[in-house]
Amino acid sequence: MSPRKSDATRRRLLDAATADFAAHGIAGARVDRIAAAAGINKAQLYAYFGDKLGLFGAVFRLHADVVVDSVPFTADDLPQYAVRLYDTAVERPELIRLATWARLEGVATNNLVTESSATVATKLQAIADAQRDGRVTASMDPQDVLALLLAMALTWSASGLSATAAPDDPPAAHDRRKQALAQAVSGAFGARG
Repeated sequence: MSPRKSDATRRRLLDAATADFAAHGIAGARVDRIAAAAGINKAQLYAYFGDKLGLFGAVFRLHADVVVDSVPFTADDLPQYAVRLYDTAVERPELIRLATWARLEGVATNNLVTESSATVATKLQAIADAQRDGRVTASMDPQDVLALLLAMALTWSASGLSATAAPDDPPAAHDRRKQALAQAVSGAFGARG
């Protein structure tokens, strides 16, 4: 198989698996259904990913990496970072569904996002530097700042408990939520005099 055809087959598999895992979870996803949707046979799926968990891992990493790459982190403007995460979660609800399934089915018990430890360390160091410089409150550990920031940004995601944002919500609703988010993040993590 040519590299181009191999890449196209892998892409079709990842797309089909994304839809199936997001809709049915890991236990509910069916290799037969994924292979059929991708237009391949099960043997090809196993050749690419080994097993269903290997396929899920590839799907999750793909989406998590897109989020990490598309939302650059800066400790200089945590409110806008949170707003960009909100936008990404609205645009890519499959990541939230995949993360929820991973947690529910016990696949991940710690950090779900597959960022390298160096990337996380860079974020934590940027927060610590901002704390030292008085731009971010020093009353919290940098790890807690990052965890709370992510939770706040994903409040309206598919895993939200009270309200869920959808891409087709009125722009005014998105604007209202993003303004509230930015205000909450600023209040929670802004420097204290």
